[in-house]
Amino acid sequence: MILQQIIKLLTLTLIWWSSINVECAVAGTRDTRVINSGCSTINASNPGSFFGNVNETISELRGEIRNQSLHFGTSLKSKGDVNTYTMFQCRNYLSRNDCLACINTASTQIRDICKKANGARLIYNDCFLRYESERFYQQTNEIGGGVTCGNKSTNATGFREVGQQALLDLQKATPKIKGFYAATKTQVAGGSANIYAIAQCVETASPQKCLDCMQVGYNNLQSCLPSTDGSAYDAGCFMRFSTTPFFADNQTINIRPYLKEGGSSKKWAIIGGVVGGVVLLLVLFAWRLFTKPKRAPKADILGATELKGPVSFKYKDLKAATKNFSADNKLGEGGFGAVYKGTLKNGKVVAVKKLMLGKSSKMEDDFESEVKLISNVHHRNLVRLLGCCSRGPERILVYEYMANSSLDKFLFGSKKGSLNWKQRYDIILGTARGLAYLHEEFHVSIIHRDIKTGNILLDDYLQPKIADFGLARLLPRDRSHLSTKFAGTLGYTAPEYAMQGQLSEKADTYSYGIVVLEILSGQKSTNVKVDDEGREYLLQRVSKLLQLGTDCFLVIFY
Repeated sequence: MILQQIIKLLTLTLIWWSSINVECAVAGTRDTRVINSGCSTINASNPGSFFGNVNETISELRGEIRNQSLHFGTSLKSKGDVNTYTMFQCRNYLSRNDCLACINTASTQIRDICKKANGARLIYNDCFLRYESERFYQQTNEIGGGVTCGNKSTNATGFREVGQQALLDLQKATPKIKGFYAATKTQVAGGSANIYAIAQCVETASPQKCLDCMQVGYNNLQSCLPSTDGSAYDAGCFMRFSTTPFFADNQTINIRPYLKEGGSSKKWAIIGGVVGGVVLLLVLFAWRLFTKPKRAPKADILGATELKGPVSFKYKDLKAATKNFSADNKLGEGGFGAVYKGTLKNGKVVAVKKLMLGKSSKMEDDFESEVKLISNVHHRNLVRLLGCCSRGPERILVYEYMANSSLDKFLFGSKKGSLNWKQRYDIILGTARGLAYLHEEFHVSIIHRDIKTGNILLDDYLQPKIADFGLARLLPRDRSHLSTKFAGTLGYTAPEYAMQGQLSEKADTYSYGIVVLEILSGQKSTNVKVDDEGREYLLQRVSKLLQLGTDCFLVIFY
């Protein structure tokens, strides 16, 4: 009897030990491939002090990992007037030893790659390390994001759809989870494959910043499916999926509680609060622009490793993608040129804009510098510039494609009346966020000059994205896309800009206010209402209602 008990105990011990070894084999297989790196173009002015700080901060972070089993940390060291800011993060599925091994590898490789630069970053699938001479801890989308896709695809039925949903769920849930980390395992229909996926934000980000970053990562990963693996990275977040396990099954997180939406009990509160909320939003947004400093404080300056150029497309590839810029593929004619729908060789659908610009050496220089600037602007509410093409006099920009087209179609066109109040409110708020980013949060203030419903595009979820920002700077000084002395659209342009040429962020704020009124009323600003009291434009009608104290009837007066 005693012998049988001993054998049973040994058997259970072996089973337990083998399960531990299997788990460690999954979690302990580190991925040391560098998927992204960036170096400042400026060398440290005092390398002895700066890299002494770097070594001290990394040593401090090692201690936190070793002694507290942390997966994230920041460290600041100063010597005289030399400051060094360092951040390190491991994926939460890594053991303490694997996390230490990853920071050791990163700290060696980053100096080999970036030498004497005063800013550097190194991103692996398992961890990342970054140091700068300026504070960057709250940055999330600033490097513009990137994606690395596997070279193998799967034909498993429903794989793309299941993968998209798994990543979308992570995008929604991760910003709501303490620590901003989630890991899931999702089975493809029929059990032909499993999708392992994680999402993670830096812990110094706000929930909103994390969400913004997650949305960029989610959009970037769409180009990978149906590949069997892909990774999306940015300054403050990371997403990855693979059919090959890279964490243990018992390391998944139940994200279902974080995916629940509010019920219909809030319906009337939303409807009743839209007008008052929008009025308050306009007041706060205008106050913020009128009182803000002209330059961002030093702590918010874009990291030195961030600025990079756009992808360069071949003319023949864009010609093939748009079927020789055929009329059937034409999406519209904008102020800066015609826009075509294109399908690239990898199946990605894009919007191809052929610019109408003059030809001169200065114009070529301006195009290169401005497009480089625009390509580094990334925000969930701004249409992303994917790349460009220069061929002789041709200047072409390639943007992400918005299947729902522009807001004016939903307000005044064939889809008029299809937006509910919650959607209208989200569009108003999202547009304000995108505009605030252009004016205040990007390291160079960009004035759009032509904010209107036709330049606000809607994604698959009817979230707004501002288009054509930065393009007005490319126009020759003697012309604009309206053949007037200003780059704007009548009915949306601030009077001081249209009549006196006084350009500031306030011009965009005025145009944004007109857009808000159009969203609320469903009427164009240039439409004339004729009644017993005479002829009135939208702005005149609103002004009269405000004077009468009946602004809450704005949404129903037409």
